Amino acid sequence: MNERILISGASIAGLTAAHWLARYGFRPTIVERAPGLRGGGNGVDLRDLAVDVVDRMGLLPRVRAARADVRGMRFVDAGDRTAARIDITGATEVEIMRGDLVALLHEKTGVEYVFGDSIRHLEQDDDGVTVALDRAGDRRFDLVIGADGLHSNVRRLAFGPESRYLRHKGHYVAFADAPAALGEDGWVTMYNLPGRMAGIYRSRNHAQAKAYFIFRSGPLAHDHRDIEQHRRLIREAFAGESSWRIGELLATALADPDLYFDALSQVHMDTWFSGRVALVGDAAWCASPASGAGAELALVGAYRLAGELAAAKGDHRIAFPGYQRGHRGLVRTRQRIGVNVRLMVPGSVAGRRIRNAVARLPLLPALAAAERLVRARWVRGLPEYATAC
Repeated sequence: MNERILISGASIAGLTAAHWLARYGFRPTIVERAPGLRGGGNGVDLRDLAVDVVDRMGLLPRVRAARADVRGMRFVDAGDRTAARIDITGATEVEIMRGDLVALLHEKTGVEYVFGDSIRHLEQDDDGVTVALDRAGDRRFDLVIGADGLHSNVRRLAFGPESRYLRHKGHYVAFADAPAALGEDGWVTMYNLPGRMAGIYRSRNHAQAKAYFIFRSGPLAHDHRDIEQHRRLIREAFAGESSWRIGELLATALADPDLYFDALSQVHMDTWFSGRVALVGDAAWCASPASGAGAELALVGAYRLAGELAAAKGDHRIAFPGYQRGHRGLVRTRQRIGVNVRLMVPGSVAGRRIRNAVARLPLLPALAAAERLVRARWVRGLPEYATAC
């Protein structure tokens, strides 16, 4: 029942859902707008239940071998002198670069792929969904899963415009490749101006460094696919700033063809499914990069969605509500991003001084350990699902 499932997006959520669906006896197909897997990206945290998911996929040893191995955050002044450090060793089970995780998931997911294409139109009826693809034409599926990110095309087609669901969190973020020699190895180095931050991410297991930029702003009119517009907005946000390494980082970041830029936003929806269409990952509940929980929520949510379909023998009318009930609590918890952004991007010089003073206190590691203990007690174990549909 409902064996043919189209997944939009070769994302962490899309690949994970496809793996488990195929394992349970379904026939998933992944359509991806890009011509191939999207590499690159920033470091992502795998913790708690997400570690269990990758372990059940047989990937945990390889994920640990590819770990980013970043010790923490280092706040510096204009002379690159350390003002404060926050050691995050032990704060997460594994941190891995997004591109590395996607590549590992792809190796475990032997399904049909349609790259360089996207969904133009969806039409549901009692028996299935007719999907119009831009290049491949019309195809017929039993169910459709949108795993296509913050600006989900499936969400727009099945649920309405994204303006109904996106909540702007007052900041914009960009990251790109940076010169490998910049920054301290194994640390995220951050330099602050009032309402702005420039940083360098240096993994001890990767030669390539990453440049980060965050700035405070109300909603800006921009096209999330217009990279030239993104470059202009970043230049304007840091116009005239040459202190620390801002000029060097800007020059290399703006030259990177894979520059990422977008608002820090969350997605809030009353329901993640409509008829035969369901959403998973950032398309359904983006908690924003400031949460540090995107990969965790994607892995666990995709596992639950596939498992509920297996348990319901493909009946989406039972599976989709069960998936939403089982995952909603974790999403709500991870969307409470608290003071994360304000710590990284203080709004004033005085705020930066207070942040640095707090970061030097020995109290922070104890608070972090207590938070992890509370989180571990709250999070229930993963359910077990049948191995075949």
